[in-house]
Order: sequence, then structure tokens, then C-alpha cells
Amino acid sequence: MSQVLLEKIDRIAWVTLNRPDKLNALNHEVLHELERVFADLEQDVEVGVVVVTGAGEKAFVAGADIGELKDLDTAGARVLALRGQAVFQRIESMPKPVIAAVNGFALGGGCELALACHIRIASENARFGLPEVSLGIIPGYGGTQRLPRLVGKGVALDLILSGEMTPAADALRMGLVSRVVPQAELRATAEKLARTLLSRGPLALRSALTAVNEGLEMPQEQGLLFEAALFGLLAATTDMQEGMGAFLEKRQAQFKGL
Repeated sequence: MSQVLLEKIDRIAWVTLNRPDKLNALNHEVLHELERVFADLEQDVEVGVVVVTGAGEKAFVAGADIGELKDLDTAGARVLALRGQAVFQRIESMPKPVIAAVNGFALGGGCELALACHIRIASENARFGLPEVSLGIIPGYGGTQRLPRLVGKGVALDLILSGEMTPAADALRMGLVSRVVPQAELRATAEKLARTLLSRGPLALRSALTAVNEGLEMPQEQGLLFEAALFGLLAATTDMQEGMGAFLEKRQAQFKGL
């Protein structure tokens, strides 16, 4: 049985981590399958938005598979960290929006997976955490880098150094997630958001993702120039003419990605 399920419905790709008996914990096989799935989805012209979630109601991803970690030496641990980072970087660099629909525990590598997604929504029973210090290690799949950029250095250090879990309501207040909904409404909420994104210009979405992801790594002045360059490129597209025309004509835009 595949440990990463893929379902495509009306231009939405649902990617489900499928190890419910292990609370969807990440292992080598899951990372490999995730990388393959996202590589395919990046090239799939029939997919406009991706939603990542976990099988069952208990966990999104409850961390890495400790059985694979406990016998690692220095070289092996570094290789594993770089491998996980590469997979999650592929997700973060996707030119299509990626939504994390967090159902239950998102701990360790699971929290890092959610951080790599562009938008995070959570069920009310979701719990976030980076508990690696309680195992004598640190987050290795990007948690020490993405979390401070998202919630600020002080809050990130509190979470990373304490290793404590954060409930969904607190995650919302600190900006770790953008929406919290009842468990029964999580999929419908993710689908509604995905459909909203699908109604927007795909070239504009791609450029917005690029502007934010790459601009955050630049000084603000350079980032502003980068934004202006992307803005200028979009002005030459058919999609811009369609979007502006539809607004003026008070109709729904029909974007073609051109």
C-alpha cells in the first residue's frame, strides 16, 4: 500500500500521508514518495492547487520515524537532514499554491512539513510542536529556519527550546496557521480555499509565491525592485488583460495562464 495517496478532483490534488497506524510518521519511503508526487504535480497542467493532509483524525504527521533515527551516526544524520530539507524545499518552491490541512498532531517533521506549505489551516484538535530537544537533537528538516521567519525569533525559540506542543488556537494567534475550523469542516474549508485560489490568475499566483519566497531572502530595497520586475512582466500577459477586462465588465475572469 502506498504511504502517500494522491487524488485529483477538479484541478485540486489531495496528497494524503497514509500511515495512520504510525500517526503518519515520516520515514525514508514517505519522503521518497512525497518527492515523486510533488515532482509530478509541478508538471501536471491539470492541477492548480495542492492540499496536503494526513490519514485519519488523530494526526497530520506526528514526526519522524524514531526507529530510523536512533541508530544514525553523524554522517548519516546529516545526510538524512539534507534529504528531508530537499524534499520540503521542493514543496515550498512549488509554483502552485500548497495548502496544509492539519488534522491532529503536527509534530517534529510534521510541523516542518506544514511550515513548508504556503498556507496552513488547522482543525480545532490540531497540535503543533518541535519536540526534538527532548530527544537530544534539533529540528533537521527546516524547522529552525522557517519557524522564526514565520512567527518571529522569540516565539520560535520558545517553541523550539521548550519542545512543548501548541494548540491550534494559540497557533492561530501567533500566526503559525491562518485559519482554525472544527475537525468535521477541515476538508470542506480546504476545498473552498483551493477553489478560491483556482479562480485567480495562475501566472499571478506563481509570481506572488516567487515574490514572497525569494523576496524574504533579500534586503527590502532589493525585494521591492524584484516585486516591480514581476509586476511588469505580468502586465504583458493575456491573463492581465482578461482580469482587468472582467473587472470592468463585471464578470468572472477566465484565466488561461498566458
